[in-house]
Amino acid sequence: MIPADAAGRIAAWAAELGFQESGIADTDLSATEAGLLQWLAAGCHGAMDYMARHGLKRARPAELTPGTLRIISVRMNYWPPDATAADAVLADPELGYVSRYALGRDYHKVLRNRLQQLIDRMRAAFGDYAFRAFSDSAPVLEVALAEKAGLGWRGKHTLLLDRAAGSYFFLGEIYTDLPLPATSATSAHCGTCSRCIEACPTGAIVAPYRVDARLCISYLTIEHPGSIPEALRPALGNRIYGCDDCQLVCPWNQYAHASAEPDFAARNGLDGARLADLFAWSAEEFDARLAGSAIRRIGHERWLRNIAVALGNAPATAAVTAALRARAADASPLVREHVAWALARHDR
Repeated sequence: MIPADAAGRIAAWAAELGFQESGIADTDLSATEAGLLQWLAAGCHGAMDYMARHGLKRARPAELTPGTLRIISVRMNYWPPDATAADAVLADPELGYVSRYALGRDYHKVLRNRLQQLIDRMRAAFGDYAFRAFSDSAPVLEVALAEKAGLGWRGKHTLLLDRAAGSYFFLGEIYTDLPLPATSATSAHCGTCSRCIEACPTGAIVAPYRVDARLCISYLTIEHPGSIPEALRPALGNRIYGCDDCQLVCPWNQYAHASAEPDFAARNGLDGARLADLFAWSAEEFDARLAGSAIRRIGHERWLRNIAVALGNAPATAAVTAALRARAADASPLVREHVAWALARHDR
């Protein structure tokens, strides 16, 4: 028999493990299926072929993990408290802006470890039920599930929002056949606000609650494998890994809480490093300095590609042009192309 207070015990354990909020959702995501199919049909997933490959499995948890009855959804704050102010970095074109979520340790590892600890506690207390943990690691509609579980609502920028915590948090899920009571969903509170839409540098939020990944700076600097479209390069500014603009302007983030997790503290000075210095990293330095970081998975070549674009958008100082010329004959055709574009902008 499952104890009547099982849901409360799970919430208490989640809090002890460092999750700021948790909730329980059922598996019915049928209301999201039409929108997901339309988004895929429009090609808004860009080169993320896995999005189309998994199709509606994202909206059908029991197809991903047979037997699933409930999803335990959790969130964990990531904003690094001592990092250089985001606005200050964005305002200095000779610095490289890294999305604040990626300044510390790879969140996949942190959340999966905590989720496994939560699973261990549930299994010890409730018996040998099935549990499977996810954190941005499988075809899971994380925001939709978190919304159903009462953790917040889907904002117009498509991220989860909470009135008391904003949006600077990671999400994680545990799929289970444990028949728990579902949590009530919350109401939405974006109202008529459109700041996130207006702030997007590339116009990637093409309509409220709809992002075209092909225009999104996070997609272009992280997921996109090839050449960044020339028309979009100037809009990237000094953003070399991800983009936070839609969150930075959101009124609800005035209530966001900084993370108390040491793992999410900024490493290697990435909260405000000079572009020229980052561009000088060898492949070996890139791997060594970014060991344990989410950034490492894009590889050294894309890292240089992104920084070359940012250097092309920076003032034509001696340090900037020298950094670019030092890689004008780089072994990578992708890097050479973006360096040539950057130098051409400075030679005009």
